[in-house]
Amino acid sequence: MSKGTETERIVEGGGSPLPTMLKAALPVVPGVNLVPGVAKKGGDLPDLRLTRKDVAIDPEHLASYREVCGFGPGQTLPLTYPHMLAFRLHMGIMTDASFPYAAIGSVHLRNSMTQHRAIAPTERLDVSATATNKRGHSKGTIFDFVTTITPAGEDDVIWESVSTYLRPGKGDKDAKPEGTPFEVIPGNGTEWKLGADLGRRFAAVSGDYNPIHLYGLTAKAFGFPSQIAHGIWTKARCVAAMESRIPDSACVEVEFRKPVLLPAKVAFGSRIVDDGPNQGLDFSLTNPKNGKPHLVGRVR
Repeated sequence: MSKGTETERIVEGGGSPLPTMLKAALPVVPGVNLVPGVAKKGGDLPDLRLTRKDVAIDPEHLASYREVCGFGPGQTLPLTYPHMLAFRLHMGIMTDASFPYAAIGSVHLRNSMTQHRAIAPTERLDVSATATNKRGHSKGTIFDFVTTITPAGEDDVIWESVSTYLRPGKGDKDAKPEGTPFEVIPGNGTEWKLGADLGRRFAAVSGDYNPIHLYGLTAKAFGFPSQIAHGIWTKARCVAAMESRIPDSACVEVEFRKPVLLPAKVAFGSRIVDDGPNQGLDFSLTNPKNGKPHLVGRVR
């Protein structure tokens, strides 16, 4: 495809996420990672957009998501739920032969989700994603997955997100930190015990079967002492704790810091910000023993 001319590809149906995750693992398997079409050698991001049309919400899937993330019953989708509709598109892009980096080994650094209005579970939606904005970082290269969701057949964006990923490598010493710094909010008495099976439970809902989240043995193969919680789960769990205080139209931004090694106990803290146009909530998920942050974020 020619540079600067975006290609849109329509993704049909649902299907199991496991074949895509197996495909994602191939570029990190010694020997296999040298095969043409599998090898990931860096380069430009593809001008590729993947889209799912007329997506219906599965009530059973939504109920499972609510349960594993701590959301109660509701008449609208949890603000973080639409990310589940986009994950398959993100993986589709990252496992495409044109994508320059392996999916496994890429690190989710930051995520922002903006909901422009409440979304009913009965609505049908068009979901679209693309990878863009490749740039230098002090620890390698970063890029964004940009997702937009509209009512089926319409143009008005009702939900959008930016997921920023790091591909570790030769860093750019001149790269400057991006965005407004987050403040760590100490735990305010709310603590959650997370079981060793949390990664497997969330994988069953999200489709993200990255081996670093599943078992101690599979996580150790990638340099972790034990399996780790999905970052996007930690965000959803925090949003669930604040759900009654978040308006229908809001932006929730987070930065992922230290991984949560499972099993674990984590502390949640939040604070109301009443600063004129900057009103909202600041929140963090921290280690209750030493106060170090796993996640820091804000709602505006």
